[in-house]
Amino acid sequence: MNDHQGLGLFKLTCFAMGTTLASGVFSMFSDMARNGSGTLAVLIGWTIAGIGMYGLAMCFNRLSIVRPELKSGIFAYAREGFGEYIGFNSAWGYWISAILSQVSFATLLFAALGQFFSIFGDGNNLLSILCASALIWLFTFLVMGGVQEAVTINTVIVIAKIVPIFAFILLIIFLGAFDPDIFFDNFSGQDTGLSLGKQILETTYTTVWIFTGIEGAVVISGRARSTAVAGKATELSFLCLLVLYVLISVLSMGVMPRSELAALDDPAMASLLAGVVGSWGSTLINIGVIISIAGAMFSYTIVTADSAFAPALNGSFPRFLAKENHKHAPVSALLLTAVVVQALLIVVYFQSSTYQAMYTLATSAIMIPFVLSALYCLKTTIQDHRLKRNGVNVKTWLISIIGTVYGFWMLYATGLDNILISALMFAPGILFYGWSRIQNRQRIFESAADAAALAVIMGGLILSLFLGGRLW
Repeated sequence: MNDHQGLGLFKLTCFAMGTTLASGVFSMFSDMARNGSGTLAVLIGWTIAGIGMYGLAMCFNRLSIVRPELKSGIFAYAREGFGEYIGFNSAWGYWISAILSQVSFATLLFAALGQFFSIFGDGNNLLSILCASALIWLFTFLVMGGVQEAVTINTVIVIAKIVPIFAFILLIIFLGAFDPDIFFDNFSGQDTGLSLGKQILETTYTTVWIFTGIEGAVVISGRARSTAVAGKATELSFLCLLVLYVLISVLSMGVMPRSELAALDDPAMASLLAGVVGSWGSTLINIGVIISIAGAMFSYTIVTADSAFAPALNGSFPRFLAKENHKHAPVSALLLTAVVVQALLIVVYFQSSTYQAMYTLATSAIMIPFVLSALYCLKTTIQDHRLKRNGVNVKTWLISIIGTVYGFWMLYATGLDNILISALMFAPGILFYGWSRIQNRQRIFESAADAAALAVIMGGLILSLFLGGRLW
């Protein structure tokens, strides 16, 4: 696992951008419009997301500095702060979210290819699933060649994927496609019939989804030159991406009425640009989509495997997942992850599931790990005796509180139905947890908090099964 030099700031920043800048950026404005959000709601939603996600990113940054021994980030923070089983669920939720993200990427990738080759349809037909499966296994074997080498490849891919996004922004601006009248007609979102508060809530899933992956540098911090470098990479990548996201959202709201944006086919950015510059613009964006999503799938192959490998090293996942090959690649975690992704791709085919359905599940699963990390940052701030001696560090308290409040805002915006559905994903984890505890000859539960966490999850599982079709 240990590399002699470790990954530096530039590669880690590119890696975090690579795991984040994926499918969502090409459809986010259409998703927001489809959910009923007008321009004002989108701007407020971005303000909330910008402040909140910055607080969360800075929580990761601070923890990487004050607790440098806690490598693998999200899992280690929850375990250290709240106990074994709660820490396990943070790792499990993150792993499941990363797997579901892979599946959603695959679906949108072949939907984008369907713009060129109709045989791929909406990305969930038989040929799409077969080709997506082949790609997943190809990336798995490439990463087995070494994580350092894979991150270097990712750096090149990130640079390539940014080019068409910049082209979209520049073409909208310099060709005069942005119309202030359309922008202000979309402003209130009155045609949606939703209150402003409800419109703002509807932006949350999209803003959280397209920032999922921003913690990628922290997840692989064990491969960095230092955990502090991983934290700094998280901050830099977040700021760069926020500027891109806001520009894309604001510009698109001035090109088409909200109802037309909502009706665009995925990837929406390609459909929008086709109306501005013709078919070549759509082709340009679709090529960018293909590069971007394929790159994200490649990056997530590393993240997903490491998010199973690190907990195995610490005894929360079964030991076999800690196995490395001679290139220090987590071979068992890579293979198991590929098998699970493969199984879910088969489910996508038989259920005709869409990209949006997969990313909704992925976003639900990652909420808990995010909240627990922010809570641990707040806990360390409260317990930091050095800060008490030297006076209150306002910035430290501020980012801890903002990150925590935003974490709970995300849970609130998720809604009760999606939280209950999340219980279906967390409940099977008890089998993995029990397996690892028995292997290590440890008590299954070490505290009342662990037992209470299990009771909550199982209660959610029973309720979600009882409600059945109303949720699904």
